[in-house]
Amino acid sequence: MILTVTPNPSLDRTYEVPSLDRGEVNRATGERMDPGGKGVNVSRAVAAAGRRTIAVLPLGGAPGALVAELLDAQGIEVAPVPVAGATRSNISVAEPDGTLTKINAPGPELSPAEAESLLETVRRQYRSGDTDWITCCGSLPRGLGPSWYADLVARAHAAGARIALDTSGPALLAALREQPDVVKPNAEELAEAVGRPLTTVGDAIKAAEELREMGAGAVLASLGADGQLLVDASGAWFGSARVDAVRSNVGAGDSSLAGFLIAGGRGPEALASAVAHGAAAVQLPGSVMPGPADLDPSGVTVTTEIPVDRVLTEPVS
Repeated sequence: MILTVTPNPSLDRTYEVPSLDRGEVNRATGERMDPGGKGVNVSRAVAAAGRRTIAVLPLGGAPGALVAELLDAQGIEVAPVPVAGATRSNISVAEPDGTLTKINAPGPELSPAEAESLLETVRRQYRSGDTDWITCCGSLPRGLGPSWYADLVARAHAAGARIALDTSGPALLAALREQPDVVKPNAEELAEAVGRPLTTVGDAIKAAEELREMGAGAVLASLGADGQLLVDASGAWFGSARVDAVRSNVGAGDSSLAGFLIAGGRGPEALASAVAHGAAAVQLPGSVMPGPADLDPSGVTVTTEIPVDRVLTEPVS
């Protein structure tokens, strides 16, 4: 069972348009409404794979009630933490060429009591079930300091749990001191963590190795169209997949993390699962999470022969 923690969930509305014209009336050709937030997406991908998952998240107002309803409809157990503020609503506009424009609301401000209640709910849910991983994902809402994830990782490790962390900035750097078992940055977050540009795959490997020196047990790094890296105590692997057409990259990284954990959370087999899930996700509309029928394992390549000199399709300055 995979327990996910999403401190700043959302209600996500995605609109597909032929093109986005600023200042004009844009008519959508398709629309979706989904429960959102990185940890929520991980739970959705785990559930789509037929595995049990529990989503711990603060919920408030009518948007929060709708998020819980949508998750329940997808077979996801919800452990809500009631908060005074309303859950945020986000908007994404997807164009046919894969361009995605997002408008993310800030979300409610959590009180100290609500922040502690969130930590306590994680502890209670972990102790009540046979949890394989606690997965902590996304930005921190107002009211939670950068050390909140670090506190969660420390408490979880004290209880014997394995932790996967997907966040960025000061929250990531603070949590690294508590040695999370896996961290999952994208290229931009990786560059931010080490404080320098990434131009090649080799640059990304060096940055991932530095995150391990800072405390991460393993680094699963998403490099967008260039593939994914896994760096741990055993070495480094590079994974890539065939993608026929990109429809939406919303939640692709979250789907990758879910695939990694579903496959055990370590080694090249787990990386192959992560790559397959990420490749499937970008070919689906909105933030739809792939199920087993959407995966194409035959299109995935995982190797220790890493193309260190390959220039990233989207270098990070």
